[in-house]
Amino acid sequence: MSGNRSTVFWQTLGLGALAGLRSMSAPAMLSHVLHKHPSGRLAASPLGWFQSGKAANLLKVMAGGEMLGDKLPNMPDRTIAPILGGRILSGALVGGVMFKLGRNSLWQGALLGAAAAVASSYGALYLRKAASRNTPVKEPWTGVVEDAITLASGTALLKGHTPGH
Repeated sequence: MSGNRSTVFWQTLGLGALAGLRSMSAPAMLSHVLHKHPSGRLAASPLGWFQSGKAANLLKVMAGGEMLGDKLPNMPDRTIAPILGGRILSGALVGGVMFKLGRNSLWQGALLGAAAAVASSYGALYLRKAASRNTPVKEPWTGVVEDAITLASGTALLKGHTPGH
């Protein structure tokens, strides 16, 4: 793989994994970057909406709402079918966008992002439950830690990189 293709692969894998932690954060962060640095590779495609200011703002509001809602005591596990389905779609969206930006197959990117979202959904669920059980950090604080990891990781994945340029 060339350097650029390898970077796209790892960024896609990382953003897909973030979609498993917080389904709306990965699309919100990527959309924000693309709104600030639009790509012609998306402009004429059906994914062009993703780099609009409206999309970036709506996704950020949805991500914030998800972070707040996650702390509610009756929230179901992220691996329940409808919730996991949303994370799969989110991972597929960021994966497809990233691969489209990198001039690769949108569908391959969507599959990679979706697979990473599934893996991290299960992994994060078990880690969060184990942390609550085995450390002094309890709910909702384990969720706050997960939020911080999500935001820091997404920022690191996208920092200094304008996808597709």
